[in-house]
Amino acid sequence: MLLRCGSIRDLTAVAIHSRLHSALRPRLKASRCGLVVSSSTLPNSHFLSVIVPRSSQCLLSHIRLSTTSSDETSRKDPVSIAKPTATPLPAALLSLSKARLSLLVVATTSLGFLSAGPAALSFPTLACATTGTAFCAASAATFNQVLEVDRDAKMKRTGNRVLVTGALTKEAAVSWGCFTGVSGALLLGMGTDPVTTLLGVGNIGLYSGLYTYMKPRSEWNTWVGAIVGALPPVMGWTAAGGSLMDAEAVLLGSTLFLWQFPHFFALNWMYRTDYKRGGFSMVAVNDENGDRTAGLIKRYAFYLASIPLLSSALEVTSPMFAVEGIVLNAYALHVANKFDKERSNANARKVFLTSLWYLPCVMMLFLLHSRQWHNEMTNDKKEETEETLLDSFEKFVHKIQSKGRDLCVHEAIASKDMWIGTDVHQTALDGSKCPLSLGKAIAKEGGKVQDDPKTVQDSC
Repeated sequence: MLLRCGSIRDLTAVAIHSRLHSALRPRLKASRCGLVVSSSTLPNSHFLSVIVPRSSQCLLSHIRLSTTSSDETSRKDPVSIAKPTATPLPAALLSLSKARLSLLVVATTSLGFLSAGPAALSFPTLACATTGTAFCAASAATFNQVLEVDRDAKMKRTGNRVLVTGALTKEAAVSWGCFTGVSGALLLGMGTDPVTTLLGVGNIGLYSGLYTYMKPRSEWNTWVGAIVGALPPVMGWTAAGGSLMDAEAVLLGSTLFLWQFPHFFALNWMYRTDYKRGGFSMVAVNDENGDRTAGLIKRYAFYLASIPLLSSALEVTSPMFAVEGIVLNAYALHVANKFDKERSNANARKVFLTSLWYLPCVMMLFLLHSRQWHNEMTNDKKEETEETLLDSFEKFVHKIQSKGRDLCVHEAIASKDMWIGTDVHQTALDGSKCPLSLGKAIAKEGGKVQDDPKTVQDSC
C-alpha cells in the first residue's frame, strides 16, 4: 500500500511538472530575463519539494520566471551590442566623410597649387581644386566604410562609426558617397583641367576599390593606400597649370608617399590586435616581434630625409630647405631608431605623433623656400592676378622669405657688402651674406670681387 501510494505521488508530480512546463514555455521564449528558480533554494516545506521528486527538480533550475520586466533586468545585465544612436545628420555625414582626413587633403592640395608660385594664383581655380578633391576623398571614405562595416564592428577603434552604430543606414551612406563623388568630379571638371579630374575620379576607385579589396588579403594594401594619399598635392600642382612630369610634382608626391609609411606603420603597431580582430592583413599583424615594422619605419624615414636635399639640388627650392630639413629629419630618424631598439606602443606613439607635426612643417618650408616664389611676375601678369586674398598671401610669403634671409644663421659670418664681377658684369649679393651663394657667385665670375654695386642677385 505504501509502495502504491509512492507510485501515485510520483505520477502526480510528473503530471504537475509536465503541465507547469507546458504553461510556461511560451512565456519563457518571449521573456529575455527574469528570476532563476533553483531547487536548492526551495525549503523542504514548499509544496513543489513535496510533490516534485528530487530527480525532476533539477529541471526547475532552467526555468526563468518572468517576474521582472525586461527593461529592469537589462539595466542589470547590459548587452554588449552597438545600439543605434541619435547622431545629428550633419555630424554623421562629416564622420562618414572622415572630415579630418579631408582637411589634410585640402591642405596638401593647396600646397601643390601654391607651389606653382604667384604667377599661377587664381582663387576660383584653387577653390574648385581643393573643394573638388575634398569631395572625392569624402566619397572614397564613404564607400570604404560601406564595404567594411562588418569588419569595423569587430574593432574597438572603429566600433563607434556611424554605420556600425546604426546612426546612418547603408542606403543613406551609398547615396552620400554618390553625391560627393559626382560633385567632386563636376567641380574638378569645370574648374580645373582633365588631368586633375581624372586623378580625382581615379582616386575614388583606387581607394574604395583596390585598397579596400586588398586590406583583408594582402599587406601591400598599405602601398596602394600611400599612392592614394600622394595624389592630392600632385592634383594641386596640375590644377595650377603644371605637368605631371615637373620636378615639383614628383617631389611633392614623393614626400606624401614616403611620409605615410612611418605614420601608418606606427599606427598599425599600436592597434595590431584590433586589426587582427577585424581580419585585416597588415605588416604589424604578421610581425610578432616587430622586426619588419621597425625596419620599414627606419627605411622610409631615411628615404624621406633625402627629399629636401634632392629638392635643393634640383633648384626647386633654395639651399636653406636642405639645411632646415636636416634638423627635422634628424629628429624623425631619432624616434624611428628609438622604436627599433624598443618595440613598445609608447615608442610607436612617438613615431606617430612626430609624423603629425613633421608633415605641416615640411610643407610650409617647401613653400617658403620654393624658387617659384622668388621669381617676380611681369607687370601684365600682375594685372591679371586677383589683388585680394591671394595677393595678400603673395606679400606674406615674400615677407617671410625676406625675414628668413635676415635671420639666416650661415649668412651672419660673411660680409654684407660683397660685389662680384667687373664692368657691366658686376653683380651684388643684395645684402645676402650667405657663403653658399657667395661661393657659387665668385666661382661663376672667375674669382673677381669688387666694391661697387651694379645689380642685385638673390641667391639664398
